[in-house]
Amino acid sequence: MLVLSRKVGETIQIGSDVLLTINRVAGGRVQIGIVAPREVAIRRGELPPATTESTTLQIVALPTELADAETQVLNLSP
Repeated sequence: MLVLSRKVGETIQIGSDVLLTINRVAGGRVQIGIVAPREVAIRRGELPPATTESTTLQIVALPTELADAETQVLNLSP
């Protein structure tokens, strides 16, 4: 993780087309402005990622669970 210190009015360039500007710092909060192309998705970190497809189910198993398991096929289509 790169950690940068910026003052109000200073910017951070990400790639060639994303620009972050520090607009205000007050009471432990930072207000930033983001300039990016319309096709770049910008979401707050506490929100779940947006999906354009149907919900995907991820099945996780430990190797020890798989060693003794029989082969099973799950049909998860809606």
